Amino acid sequence: MKESSRRKLSKLDKIDSLRSLYGYAKGRALSKQMSRLDKHSRRFIKLSPFLVMATSRFGGLADASPKGDHPGFVHVIDDYTIAIPDRPGNNRLDSMENVIINPAIGLIFFIPGLDETLRVNGSAEIRDDLELLERFLVNDRLPTAVFVVSIKEVYIHCAKALMRSNLWSPDAQHQKRPLPTIGQIIKEQSGDNDPVKSQEEMEAAYKRVLY
Repeated sequence: MKESSRRKLSKLDKIDSLRSLYGYAKGRALSKQMSRLDKHSRRFIKLSPFLVMATSRFGGLADASPKGDHPGFVHVIDDYTIAIPDRPGNNRLDSMENVIINPAIGLIFFIPGLDETLRVNGSAEIRDDLELLERFLVNDRLPTAVFVVSIKEVYIHCAKALMRSNLWSPDAQHQKRPLPTIGQIIKEQSGDNDPVKSQEEMEAAYKRVLY
């Protein structure tokens, strides 16, 4: 009998049921987890130009936000602490408001061309100390605030997800934009009556407020 045919479709809402299906992690999947940065995780953060920040708001709804800048934009304060600048955005402040309500935070760091990622979990606070802000000066501009993350867990995540996605392969890149322009998308989603901006106009507007 095929495995797919013997399984009943049902909600897995108990940990015991989940573990009976998957089993338990063992070996290096567990032993690789650290409570502090080592030389390899420090190097990973230094080379990373992009991360995804996960936070959770009141009521438990989760949120994931991309953060990116030049490699090394996240500063290692010490083995237990990192700092992430908040660059100009749309002032929704989802991640910041979430952290004020619930300081738990999860980060995934990426290095272009590398299929492994780095996961960092801990708690965060938002700071605007001038001495801290000055560490992130770019083009004579300071960030308005900085996330300071106290690290609880650090580990390298295996390469399988990025290998399956073929994320970095040139063959996987779309030669032409597969979606309408961002101006058209936003107009349709927001329902406003503003004229549609071209992709070139939108990209130029983004570049004016990168910092």
